[in-house]
Amino acid sequence: MSHRSYWFLVSLLGSLSVISPFAIDTYLPAYPQMAADLGVQTETIALTLSSYFIGLALGQVFYGPLLDRFGRKKPLTVGLTLFVVASLGCAVAPDVYTLIALRFVQALGGCVAQVASITMVGDFFPVKDKARILSRLFLFIAASPLLAPSIGSLMMLAGGWKLVFLFLAVGGFAILTLVRLKLPEGHQPDPSISLRPGPIVAEYWTILRHARFITYTMAGAFSFAGLFTYVAGSPIIFRDGFGLGETAYSVIFAVLAVGFIGGSQLNVVLLKRYDSETLFFRFLMLQVAVGLVFVTATVAGVCGLAETLVLLFCFLSCVGITNPNASALALSPFTKNAGSASALLGFFQLGVGALISTGIGAAKSSDRFPIIAIMSATAVIGLAILLIGRRRALASTAAEPELTEDRVPVAVMH
Repeated sequence: MSHRSYWFLVSLLGSLSVISPFAIDTYLPAYPQMAADLGVQTETIALTLSSYFIGLALGQVFYGPLLDRFGRKKPLTVGLTLFVVASLGCAVAPDVYTLIALRFVQALGGCVAQVASITMVGDFFPVKDKARILSRLFLFIAASPLLAPSIGSLMMLAGGWKLVFLFLAVGGFAILTLVRLKLPEGHQPDPSISLRPGPIVAEYWTILRHARFITYTMAGAFSFAGLFTYVAGSPIIFRDGFGLGETAYSVIFAVLAVGFIGGSQLNVVLLKRYDSETLFFRFLMLQVAVGLVFVTATVAGVCGLAETLVLLFCFLSCVGITNPNASALALSPFTKNAGSASALLGFFQLGVGALISTGIGAAKSSDRFPIIAIMSATAVIGLAILLIGRRRALASTAAEPELTEDRVPVAVMH
């Protein structure tokens, strides 16, 4: 692969991976204006975010078998077209309930991009480079919370909240055009993959029973949940806890995002000397250590703003390293059913993180200690899962190196 082709593929896969993050973050600054225009409370507008998360979680499981059965480009075309149409519908929605429904449809369309981008890493790059490429993709994902709200604010100034959804439609159409015209088909359609409910469930069950997949998926999901916890709890920590204003909070949020971004890019360098297994284990232990120090310092009353920033920066940097390595390790045994495996990986990562962060949002407490304690607990749970399942995961790798075309459970066949 030429240098130019390499960076084109990384950039296109990165663009696909941020479609849903942009759909989530770009319209957040528009909440007050949307509530006023649609004649509802801001809390009702928040339901449009909840419906998107539901569609995002359900859609990932739905698209997995389609990506394996029909190749990557056809499901991408259908999903991105649905995303574009739903985005246009959101821009002209007459009431909030129509908007809530269209956001669900928008998520069902857009989520194929995230599943496909992770799946296609295995299509175009060798196994040994998976963690490195995933780190590149996470750079795009990590940058989206910094760029998307700012773009949303500019769209509002230029033409109101409806322009935000028009922007999403145009962006989705541009990516769809590149997919159709420039993206090579990395996986030929496989008619042996059944789309009947029974075989699909059997295939997912086979993947879940693979010790390597379930160990690294769940350990990585709880490690990654620390990031969800921070995002959901950051207003409580900084605005309620430390009394910071909007500008200071925005600056701090951006600085701490650099920790996650920096960690994911440091991972690219570290992979030249260490394997993913070593990096995941060591930095998950470091994440636990930082979390425990954070909890202890908070209980002792010696964790001021400066100490909080340093510890959060270290914690998020660890997540930036554990996440791509856990994903690469979980997906490495799969080729034929890579789409289904990627869908399950995304479902658990999103599901665990969203469940924990939703609980934090419902608490509405001004006390920052529960947020810090939950962050620490997610890392501890992730490490416990890894320690319990690591030996079986390594043993399964030696005994079952790959689920390839020559080794597929009969249950998933026609």
